[in-house]
Amino acid sequence: MSKIQDLPSEDRPIEKLIHKGSSSLSDAELLAILLKSGLKGKSVIEISQEIIKEERNIAGLSLRSVKELAKIKGIGLKKAATVSAAFEIGRRIISQSKWLINQKFNSPEDFANALIPLFQSEVKEKFMVACLNKSNKLIDLKEIFVGSLDASIVHPREIFRVAIENSSAGIILIHNHPSENPEASDADIKITKQVIAAGKILDIQVIDHIIIAGNNYLSFVEKKLF
Repeated sequence: MSKIQDLPSEDRPIEKLIHKGSSSLSDAELLAILLKSGLKGKSVIEISQEIIKEERNIAGLSLRSVKELAKIKGIGLKKAATVSAAFEIGRRIISQSKWLINQKFNSPEDFANALIPLFQSEVKEKFMVACLNKSNKLIDLKEIFVGSLDASIVHPREIFRVAIENSSAGIILIHNHPSENPEASDADIKITKQVIAAGKILDIQVIDHIIIAGNNYLSFVEKKLF
């Protein structure tokens, strides 16, 4: 079983990524998707596990040049080029995501359009908080929770801990709907009201709550849900 399609369905990293999201995969499983096939007598998962173990972690592997990657048993030149390209994409994402920081947003639409690409491939709900200064410039963007929103789980203390650490004048709540239905649920509204109430006590304004749903969005401010 050298190819991914030859593995039992429950062991195939591509199916796991589709159904559970990319964050559910181990380093070896992510690498296996890039390598696609293993060697005679060894599955691509086994090869990937051996490579990660040898390099200690995937960060160590990312420091290798294409020629160095190609010398690793089970990779070769073509696969090395694919793996190297994936690492470079990751580095560019980290670099380019900084463009959001210090950017000023004048409307919910501006902010939503900047965020939509960050949620394009997400299959789980993610709850984030954006910290802004007095000029409405973004200071920080932090993930708070992953999973279906519930007011008993997404607690205001976690949100305002991040806001206070960043000396925020205001915050914007953000979460996504993988269903691509942007309508706010009862839980969404309940959480928002809790956070607004806590913000008044701490003198930190909740500027908006943005729901990202595919290429669409919903703003609590625009919909007058505050």
